[in-house]
Amino acid sequence: MKKTIVLLLSVIVFISCKNETKKKQVEKKIQPEIVEVASIKGEQLTGVTVSKNRMFVNFPRWRKDIKFSVAEVKANNDFVPYPDESWNQWKIGEEITDSTFVAVQSVVSSKDKLYVIDTRNPLFQGVLKDPVIFVFDLNLNKLVKKYVLPKKTFFFNSYINDIRIDPKRNLAFMTDSGHPGLVILDLGSGKAKRILTQQPSTTAENIFLKIDGVEWKNKVHSDGIAIDLKNQKLYYHALTGYNLYALSIDKIIHGTREEIANSVELVAKTSAPDGMIIHNGILYYGDLENHKIMQMNLADKKVSVLVEGDKIKWADTFSVEGNELYFTNSRIHESAGDISNLVYTVNKIKL
Repeated sequence: MKKTIVLLLSVIVFISCKNETKKKQVEKKIQPEIVEVASIKGEQLTGVTVSKNRMFVNFPRWRKDIKFSVAEVKANNDFVPYPDESWNQWKIGEEITDSTFVAVQSVVSSKDKLYVIDTRNPLFQGVLKDPVIFVFDLNLNKLVKKYVLPKKTFFFNSYINDIRIDPKRNLAFMTDSGHPGLVILDLGSGKAKRILTQQPSTTAENIFLKIDGVEWKNKVHSDGIAIDLKNQKLYYHALTGYNLYALSIDKIIHGTREEIANSVELVAKTSAPDGMIIHNGILYYGDLENHKIMQMNLADKKVSVLVEGDKIKWADTFSVEGNELYFTNSRIHESAGDISNLVYTVNKIKL
């Protein structure tokens, strides 16, 4: 009798374990579908932003010859220079004017406006002229504002990387991935200031990323940036690093440089990401080393995998529209040499 009971218990435990294993396997397989919405061959795109069913992308000048700097993606995978061809015709060595893109790193839409960051640092060989934020009215498709960053906010090796807008306070927040630091721009007055220059939170960590078994040895400082408008908090992250930091926007505005530096919050240890975005209290960011997109509930800091797999090839920039998360595959780890046969994509995931 005793042997029978032991046998029955063993069978129950075995079946239970088997069912649990199957359950975990099923859970692992269930993830939102990654849908490709646009692709382009031989032209490396990084940024994407979506506004009222209009999609814009940008192409950094990391090579001498690029087809365009900013494009609107229209039906049938048609990439159209934005706002027109003349803005996208600049070549290395030509005069830099106020109506031409030199080295665009980011495009972000907010309140029917398109903000375009021109680093003015082509080929990472140094800033040729003061970095600019161009603002286009998406209803008129015309330039309506131009912010030239003052000398005190950047360095020769600066690379103003990404931008987030706080429409309530009329402020723009930017990362500098070339010379560690953050730049804050008052969109009303046009005044700007720089904070956290070469501070630990904005500086790349002493690590190398490893992707597909290969070390990626570049050092990229403060890069990803996201704004929590509800709680008025700014999150940022060095690309080469595993630490996520945050700052109170009130402290950024009203604090001294020393007070700002002392109020930096280490939020969590994370994977190494590129871009980041916050939507409905969730921070979305990439895991570059493991071909994943992660999600963190900012209320309890719980982290989980949103999607993973070979459809994710350096998830670079994120945009949310209509409860769908858009992201670019910039394939930076694969793009050191000839890229003529590489295909770069924009994808979306239903949240």
